[in-house]
Amino acid sequence: MTFQQFLLILRARVHVALLVFVLTVGTTVLVSLLMTKQYTASTAVVIDVKSPDQVTGMVLQGMMAPGYMATQIDIINSDRVSKAVVKLMNLDSSAVIQQKWREETEGQGDLTDWLAELLQKKLDVKPSRESNVININFTGNDPVFAASVANAFAQAYIDVNLDLRLAPARQYATFFEEQTRLAREKMERAQKALSDYQQLNGITSADERQDFETAKLNETSSQLTGLQGQTTDSQSKRENSRPDTISEVIQSPLINGLKAEIGRMEAKLSESSGNLGKNHPQTIRSESELASLKALLESETLKITSSIETTYQVSKQRESQLQGALADQKARVLILNKQRDELNVLRRDIESAQRAFDVVSQRASQSNIESQTNQTNILVLNPAVPPADPSKPRVLLNILVAIFLGSLLGVGLALTLEMASRRVRSVEDLLEALGIPVLGIISSASGMLKRTKKPTV
Repeated sequence: MTFQQFLLILRARVHVALLVFVLTVGTTVLVSLLMTKQYTASTAVVIDVKSPDQVTGMVLQGMMAPGYMATQIDIINSDRVSKAVVKLMNLDSSAVIQQKWREETEGQGDLTDWLAELLQKKLDVKPSRESNVININFTGNDPVFAASVANAFAQAYIDVNLDLRLAPARQYATFFEEQTRLAREKMERAQKALSDYQQLNGITSADERQDFETAKLNETSSQLTGLQGQTTDSQSKRENSRPDTISEVIQSPLINGLKAEIGRMEAKLSESSGNLGKNHPQTIRSESELASLKALLESETLKITSSIETTYQVSKQRESQLQGALADQKARVLILNKQRDELNVLRRDIESAQRAFDVVSQRASQSNIESQTNQTNILVLNPAVPPADPSKPRVLLNILVAIFLGSLLGVGLALTLEMASRRVRSVEDLLEALGIPVLGIISSASGMLKRTKKPTV
């Protein structure tokens, strides 16, 4: 089909096309004027994802994730936020709304859920491109009501977001409070165990007592070592078969004097015996004096050997006593070592319980502060105001669309009717229908009559 054929068909069926066009545009205008006016109120909220948390001082990595903004949009569109809006505006307490709900649902279901669903249908949430601003749009018949609902959605979103953030903190706070109580009880039990152990064993200062007992043990050991040396020396002297070789005997001045006197007496006796004879009274007196000196020497030597025996016996007895005392002191020091080890274990238990208590207590305090905060990273940027002009219907846009569609439908209907009842309107139509060459074209008689008709005078 050529463009000339198209124009001929359109001229022939212009009445049908115009009728369809007029009906389409007229119907659109009429419906647009009769439609209930809808008003769209918009509020904008901004989400701060870069500032650190005011409580912890940390920037949450989840806020920087690409899906964070999409998650916030899903939260705004959620049933929880819609129900919060219903409660915030007390819509469920309106008698008119309750009556409408009964008429439409026959009292089945929940009024809050029904209202939340209606609000969601008229809600439109759009994020700003390449920014952290979210636009909340609500469409309603009343501009004031639409603005109120839009602002209520923004406030409900902030409240729900804060509640979602604080719910885990409250749970953690409760958990850490319980853990803090248990840690405190454990630390108190450890401290009581240490105190009871010290009272039971009479320990005031374990380190000082340990040092004193250890020094006493060392002193006793030194005394025993020295005494054992004396005992060994006394035993060797005691077992010596020649008393005159004992050092005490050799070093004794009295014995040395007696030996010298005996030597002189023996020399004198020898001289007296040679000069005066053995039976001379002087010789006899010298023999008697010599015998007395030897008896005295033997007596003094016996005293020294007896003292060595006595010293040996005393040393053995003292050694036995010191060995017993040393054994008792060793047992006492071992007991103190054991007590010190047990005290160290109890002290480490207290230190461990103290560290655990400090960590849990610090975390509990932080969780408690986090659970009580009322700050959020969401702020209302532009609150909604009642719109002056309706957003629906858009009469001018609808008319422009109706003109386009009416023209399209009119032309389409004209072509459809032409295809259903084909007519010969040009040379091309004749060639397509008969397939034979055209010799000439005769104008219509009406056209000839118009040209030959003379004007009346």
